Amino acid sequence: MTLKQIEAFYWAANLGSFGIAAQRLHVTQSSLSKRIAELEASLGTQLFDRSSQRAQLTEAGHRLVPLAGRMLELKETIRTEADVSSELIGSCRFGVSELAALTWLPTFVREARREHPRLVLQPYVDLARNLEQQVARGELDFSVAPGPVENPHVQGHTISQVEFSWIAAASRLRAGSVLTARELERHPLITMTEGSGLTRTFNAWAAEQGLNMQRTVACNSLMAIVGLTLADVGISFLPTRYMQPWIDQGNLVAVRSVPPLPSLSYYFFHRMDDTRAIVQTMKRYVIRSVDFSGASALRDAAPSQVIQKTTD
Repeated sequence: MTLKQIEAFYWAANLGSFGIAAQRLHVTQSSLSKRIAELEASLGTQLFDRSSQRAQLTEAGHRLVPLAGRMLELKETIRTEADVSSELIGSCRFGVSELAALTWLPTFVREARREHPRLVLQPYVDLARNLEQQVARGELDFSVAPGPVENPHVQGHTISQVEFSWIAAASRLRAGSVLTARELERHPLITMTEGSGLTRTFNAWAAEQGLNMQRTVACNSLMAIVGLTLADVGISFLPTRYMQPWIDQGNLVAVRSVPPLPSLSYYFFHRMDDTRAIVQTMKRYVIRSVDFSGASALRDAAPSQVIQKTTD
């Protein structure tokens, strides 16, 4: 019996898929299956029932899952206490929302690569709900996106608060305007799709205020919303600090509302049962790097260039 065999069994059992477990452990599916078979042989009992199309845990398998989890936690504790080489190797698959990709992601990648050159970083950009589901399934090691967490198998830690403003073309509203709820309802709204954490937060806020906004455009691209706002298709709610260059140039204006827009919490998400050192190490790098006002090449483009890029 080896820790690699126990690790293969534990993740296959918790993720419900030999294929996803193999990806997480950076081995082939045949290698993972072999390790589990070797563990079963050493124990003299089957841990998975393979009679159906999808392998299911046997009664013995169910009993051993928590014990296997405790052994893997102990392995991580021993590694930490012994201060074994802190360099990470292999690959790390993680997800971020678009705002993170446009701001602090390059800093995070640069810092992680400098101290862990043999670690392959595989980022994936998607909406918050999709990222959370992929973390829950074990397809991603972690994600950073708006919260709060919804899946019971996923744990979230707040890493930042982002302030939002109503943003409009300079031809639509005057800078510094304060809009009432009724005035807001008169403007078309440009927003993210339903899978966005930003949209979920806004919908909850609008429901509390009894707002009935005109929703003319919904898309899953933050930059597309910027382009559509520049084209005066409607108003949008966007990160205040990130939008400041366009506001300074006079192409867009930021306005307030009564009641004000809520701020949005961003979280570091990982599986509840994932005690690997790589997760905690990456969390530290994220906390060090996170800055949602970071520079972006797209922000320096002329308004017409932004619209072209986001509608191609």
